[in-house]
Amino acid sequence: MNTTPLTDIAPDIFRKRLLFEGYFTVEVSAETVIRYFSHITTELGLRTYGDPIVHQTGGAGKDVNEGFDGFVPLIDSGIYISVWVNPKFLSTIIYTCGEFDSDRAVNAVKEFFQISKFQAAVF
Repeated sequence: MNTTPLTDIAPDIFRKRLLFEGYFTVEVSAETVIRYFSHITTELGLRTYGDPIVHQTGGAGKDVNEGFDGFVPLIDSGIYISVWVNPKFLSTIIYTCGEFDSDRAVNAVKEFFQISKFQAAVF
């Protein structure tokens, strides 16, 4: 996992971001994305202050780009996911102003989506 700092701007404001991208093997629906948010926040002990928002492209674009976008607000920032259902690829970012276990986060995403190949970075 890449752990190179992104920038040295605003060193007095703690931020931690985990970007995870990979190919999944499960079937994904809007409900799956909602369950993912519940799973990842529970695994990492992160607190939400609102319900997840999930959008489905619904045939509005290219077939390869069909899928879902979702966001859940955290007390300390938020989590975003984009899912391309046809190539079975996802990209998710956990953005917090608090600490969380990066390895546990990677394992939680891999396990939930049954990831076959991935890359992750913390910055």
